[in-house]
Amino acid sequence: MASLLSRGDVVVCPEGTTCRENYLLRFSPLFAELIGEVSPVAVHADASMFYGTSTTPIAKCFDSVFFLMNPMPEYSVNFLEPVHTTGASSSIEVANRVQHILADALWYKATALTMKDKYSMLAGNEGVVATNRS
Repeated sequence: MASLLSRGDVVVCPEGTTCRENYLLRFSPLFAELIGEVSPVAVHADASMFYGTSTTPIAKCFDSVFFLMNPMPEYSVNFLEPVHTTGASSSIEVANRVQHILADALWYKATALTMKDKYSMLAGNEGVVATNRS
């Protein structure tokens, strides 16, 4: 990622949630350690009937199909003001600030839960996909 940034390319660091509820999971601070400015983009996928939020690895590949099965699937994209990371006391502080900015834009509640916490509660594992190879 650092080499892409040094060339001036755009790097996307997906963060957020795949929950049906309006909660935003805690962000990893790694993105804030690499650059001096973060341009948050709030993306909301609205579903009325079918939700693409599987927790099992096999069913996960069908999430986009479920979303497109909705009678009126809708995406909304909101480009927000850049957040400068220089001068911040830590990358964790920057990640928390970006999380709260995105949560406010989406009308979500920012939480301290991580992806590991989410999978522990929903699927009984830590989000690790075990493979059985013979």
